[in-house]
Amino acid sequence: MKTLSLFIGTLGLMTASIQLNAQTNPIDSTKFYLDKLIASTSPTDKTLLNSKLETLAASNSEKDMDLAINYYFQLKNQKATDSLLEAQLTKFPNGTRARNKVASDEIFPLKTPAEKEIAYKAWIKKFPPSNFSGEDLITYDYVTSSISSGYAEQKNTAKAIEYAEKLLVDFWKGNGYGGVAERFYKNGDLKNASIYAKKAMESAKVYYDGKLPNENSSKFAASGYPGLTMTYANILFEQKNYKEALKYAELASTNPKTASTKSNFQHAKILMALNRNQEAYAKLEEAVKSGKANDEMSAAFKTLYTKVKGSEAGFDQYAAEIRKGIIANLQQKLAKEIVKKPAVDFTLTDLDGKQVTLSSLKGKTVILDFWATWCGPCKASFPAMQMAVNKYKNDPTVQFLFIHTWEKTPTPTKDASDYIKSQNYTFEVLMDNKEPETKINKVVSDYKVNGIPSKFVIDPQGNIRFNLMGFDGGNEAAVDEISMMIDMARKG
Repeated sequence: MKTLSLFIGTLGLMTASIQLNAQTNPIDSTKFYLDKLIASTSPTDKTLLNSKLETLAASNSEKDMDLAINYYFQLKNQKATDSLLEAQLTKFPNGTRARNKVASDEIFPLKTPAEKEIAYKAWIKKFPPSNFSGEDLITYDYVTSSISSGYAEQKNTAKAIEYAEKLLVDFWKGNGYGGVAERFYKNGDLKNASIYAKKAMESAKVYYDGKLPNENSSKFAASGYPGLTMTYANILFEQKNYKEALKYAELASTNPKTASTKSNFQHAKILMALNRNQEAYAKLEEAVKSGKANDEMSAAFKTLYTKVKGSEAGFDQYAAEIRKGIIANLQQKLAKEIVKKPAVDFTLTDLDGKQVTLSSLKGKTVILDFWATWCGPCKASFPAMQMAVNKYKNDPTVQFLFIHTWEKTPTPTKDASDYIKSQNYTFEVLMDNKEPETKINKVVSDYKVNGIPSKFVIDPQGNIRFNLMGFDGGNEAAVDEISMMIDMARKG
């Protein structure tokens, strides 16, 4: 269910984008005008920009104030942003932001779904859904989904279903149904997991087929469909409904948006269950040749090789040839991706309070790994990164720095330290905490990181040579890639 988790995990950022970019003509035309003014270097345009933002900030429309807040934030004017946020709550006590703040402060922090349900009922009395419309209703879906998932986790199926069926916003139903499906799945309730995974998939498919308006909300809903086909196929596989599972696994493994080592492996497992070993072998061979197969995939490939060929004879030689091809392809890929641009200098504090400055490491090849304790893919990549750290631990010319950023709790340093210690990692961790005045994580912002994990390989002269985002594949392949980047960076 990892794909589903990642899909759900993008909600906060995507929702902000959706609400801002919804196709409402007055807002769109104002945004177009403001974007032009921001892009201009003319002093006159800067004056016009300030005047327009002041007018929006003083408006009697909450949406106008939202727009002003958004642009002040883009301009990194945190003082104006914070001031307007407070003013908006006072000016519109029954408005969208006030409603959302109550949900954020008084409902989501509650520990049990029963507590959330009581708070929810009081909340909708104060902020009736009938007072809002369109995408402004999505906060209600966040709350009911949270309650539904909580009840599903407690195995209170009736309550979980009751709240899952309260969803209001069509484009978000794929997420809402998907969340409760994941909880049912984790509890071993494959029947209800299957029902709600299918509802999630079918809801997203309407948007994926392009039958609804070409808006950002539609694009967001559509983006979940390919991954949901994999989720649904996996549940059907576990139910031993192999023929039906195969249909959706084929969709996932042939769709360019989901075709991957994982989708090939899922497809191959189902083919193996149907005793279609030759076809399964072909799918797994693709996965292995990609260089991203994990240990489980590699073991399954060896098993299939033996079944298809009749014995293990020749397997080791064939595996060696595949690895040789993987290395050659990797060299060609990295030769195209290598860049040369100055790395932004920084000084950060490690977990023991010691300051580390990047420029003091000139003469070394430095690997920066931006991560956070809440980031699943970051943590999934760490076993491979530990292997890489171990490989170079006796090489004084290579330095790994793991930069914790985008924190979500008030105790990021403790959180990072506790996690690293709990896993026995030997990483040097630096803290890119929010600056008190700007509320910005400066280093991750300076490096223009759009998602984590994000790795940068910096050569001995202080130039960025590679940037790698995400993690997808086996540990050995990841170490090969990092090692080759280090070698190429050292050679300039």
